[in-house]
Amino acid sequence: MPSYTLTINSRKHTVDAPPDMPLLWILRDLLQLTGTKYGCGAGICGACTIHEGANAVRSCQIAASDAQGKSYTTIEGLSGASLHPCQQAWLDEDVAQCGYCQPGMIMTAAALLRKNTNPTVAEIDAAMSELVCRCGTYQRMRRAIQRAAELKRRA
Repeated sequence: MPSYTLTINSRKHTVDAPPDMPLLWILRDLLQLTGTKYGCGAGICGACTIHEGANAVRSCQIAASDAQGKSYTTIEGLSGASLHPCQQAWLDEDVAQCGYCQPGMIMTAAALLRKNTNPTVAEIDAAMSELVCRCGTYQRMRRAIQRAAELKRRA
């Protein structure tokens, strides 16, 4: 089985995995980083969203062979000593209901705010439009992203 070296949350890891093994399963099963969730396995729902550089990507759609040598951030690596503004805003706005999709939602929101610290409602809706929350907490997510943007602008 081939070995792959990738950087996850600023730490280098070498894993033995089949070339077509999705990065999602490398994170969850091989590295025990279970914050990234399996939702659909087809890149549709967004539960498995992580960052590749500054971009939100679906980890279920990235093969081990394509992840080789790249750097990723998961929900576990999003914040340092304190909560990321999106994480804090999610708590403040009581967004999570079942909570399953929330890591992917937070990672998508954080990628949006990295590029745009003052998004309009339309820009928030567009960024979040390809994610699925079965509990329907979309209004609270929108408020949380607006709050997180304000927290980032004040920081």
